[in-house]
Amino acid sequence: MAETLTTAALTLKDIAREAGVSLATVDRVLHNRPGVRPDTVRRVRDAIERNSFQPHVAAAELARGRARRFAFVMPSGPNPFMQQIEAYLGEMTAWLSARRLNVEMVTTDVFDAAVLAASLETLSGDYDGVAVVALDHPTVRAAINDLVDAGSKVVTLVSDVPSSRRHHYVGIDNIAAGRTAGALVGRLVGGRSGKVAVVAGSQGLRDHAERIFGFNQVMASEFPDLSVLPVLEGRDEDERSEQLLARLLGRHADIVGLYNVGAGTQGVAQALNNKALSEAGRDKVVFVGHDVTALTRRLLLQGVMDAAISQNPGHEARAAVRVLLALARGEPILREQEKIRIDIVMRDNLP
Repeated sequence: MAETLTTAALTLKDIAREAGVSLATVDRVLHNRPGVRPDTVRRVRDAIERNSFQPHVAAAELARGRARRFAFVMPSGPNPFMQQIEAYLGEMTAWLSARRLNVEMVTTDVFDAAVLAASLETLSGDYDGVAVVALDHPTVRAAINDLVDAGSKVVTLVSDVPSSRRHHYVGIDNIAAGRTAGALVGRLVGGRSGKVAVVAGSQGLRDHAERIFGFNQVMASEFPDLSVLPVLEGRDEDERSEQLLARLLGRHADIVGLYNVGAGTQGVAQALNNKALSEAGRDKVVFVGHDVTALTRRLLLQGVMDAAISQNPGHEARAAVRVLLALARGEPILREQEKIRIDIVMRDNLP
């Protein structure tokens, strides 16, 4: 049985080679010309179907006068998960080239609505598609709508702005992710009573706000002996997150759980380590966070972190590009293919 082709630049020659026929035979099958045996027709059509090959789309891309331009608007600063998305985009060079796509990275302060909106405004009229890690704020919504009015296809990535006229959202169900984190913290605390700390980048980021909402839902309904403290906003920065959490730990000796909603994980872990060293013999604080990175992998192996709510950065990178391309071509989006899954990762099932 023939295997599905994995070559990035899929051509009629690839289909002919897989079907074991000449290029001329493939052309006759595509145009329903006579003189091809039924068994040969079937082999060619099977090869086309297996590889989801669209010859009219391939021809249309070659006929375009210019390559399409996509911009990815990403957070500035050392956010490991966002850096993973950027790295996966970098690995797609051959795939992008075969489809005449140029993807450009734009980094900005996504926590500052005015700065993010200004960055989006500079893209107007220059890009066929824009993927943006977005702050849910009126000025950002207006900037997204302006991009749409200027003819760009807009996809929100990781964090959504559903009230804007963006065309699609690529990311996990963040309320479900927050509920999952709540269930993990509540159960891993193991019947102890006390307080739970929450560290977020910003509640203005829709993904962070929705995770907190889901987390609080579960904590309030299922774990009445645990009291959730007001959210700390560390802007996904290590130093700021460490300082905020260290002060909170100093004020509340009965903190038994911690949910880190975004990044800033190194700072959060450092604050927990300092508390553990100063209070040897006390029960460990249950720590649940997000994403599998080199850092969270190490923290899980060390037992500092108990669980990570994971989403696949490679899938998000590929899905965002595929969705923008489908929108630009006027093709349907394969929603089941582009759905981003939530995974629970612990030390014992690290990928």
